[in-house]
Amino acid sequence: MNTLSRRGLMTGTVGVGLAAGAVPVVAAPDVRSGQTLTRIAFGSCAKSDKPQPIWDAVLAAEPDLFIFLGDNVYLDTRDPAVMRRKYAELAAQPGFQKLKASVPILAIWDDHDYGENDAGADYPMKEESRRLFLDFFGEPADSPRRTRDGIYTAQVFGPAGRRVQILLPDLRWNRTPLVPLELGDQDYDTWVEQRAEAGLSTPGPYMRNPEMAATQLGETQWRWLEEQLSVPADIRILASSLQVVADFAGWEGWINFAHDHQRLIAAIRDRKANGLFCLSGDTHYAEISRLDVNTPYPLWDITSSGLTEVWPVTPPNALRVGEVFREQNFGLLTIGWQGESPTVLAQVYDVNRIVRLEQLIRISDLVV
Repeated sequence: MNTLSRRGLMTGTVGVGLAAGAVPVVAAPDVRSGQTLTRIAFGSCAKSDKPQPIWDAVLAAEPDLFIFLGDNVYLDTRDPAVMRRKYAELAAQPGFQKLKASVPILAIWDDHDYGENDAGADYPMKEESRRLFLDFFGEPADSPRRTRDGIYTAQVFGPAGRRVQILLPDLRWNRTPLVPLELGDQDYDTWVEQRAEAGLSTPGPYMRNPEMAATQLGETQWRWLEEQLSVPADIRILASSLQVVADFAGWEGWINFAHDHQRLIAAIRDRKANGLFCLSGDTHYAEISRLDVNTPYPLWDITSSGLTEVWPVTPPNALRVGEVFREQNFGLLTIGWQGESPTVLAQVYDVNRIVRLEQLIRISDLVV
């Protein structure tokens, strides 16, 4: 791995002294589909062998739900025994134990809990990774997430007039290969150091994939997602492991796959999927992005990363609103249901419970 490379719903307790081959199960309180959500916390990128003080700040926010956006553990292996050990380390974290004892959890993966840095469809251990991931997060044995082409899922909470749909796409299982940045004979780390010395921005090591057939989701998942966008909801949250809106940063993201990026925008328009905004992780810094060109309505993306990981530089992003926050953080959505149309206050908090980024989103502005 390059020296500057980043990334790399139940009740009970999580066991620490696990028998060989056993997987700890996340046991969190149930959240009923009819429950109105008003506070949703989210985050990504947590190394299981590091201290995780961020959970105290998350719990102080008293969320109704927590969404893991990926890199929930860093497996980075093809050895199932190592995978199980990493999940056991997360299960043993005191803050995580408090979280799962009091807050319902939804989760999707990214590359590191999928198995390897920037891995895609050709990762050979993805079936084992899926089994361990879904076992850990308590997914039922008959869940379609265990047999379909990826662990994507969706859930709707709340009664009519206060329905929140949460979409969790799988950007790993079907993803076609990334295209490396052309640097001639230079290695990426040397190139980054030279740009840093010259005061230039430091994009990541990938180019946009020029092939229109290139995809992150795959056709079956695309048809599922387009159908989900027709499900009745007052607020829709696309909880993506990778940034959706940020323009080309050279790292992984929706923008690297032109067909996926445009197909998402077209699906929102064609399905009249009002009230949609995005959450994302992966970056090891937090930021807010907004796209309002050739979209049916302004498309927001609230990025929160990481729960333990911090990236030391700021990649370019012309769609960034405000500043970048480069410390441990989590995100919080506070939904205001009063009035004719709901509002969502999106905030990023640091480990000391201080708001570092903030954006008010009016759902009445998100209409086709």
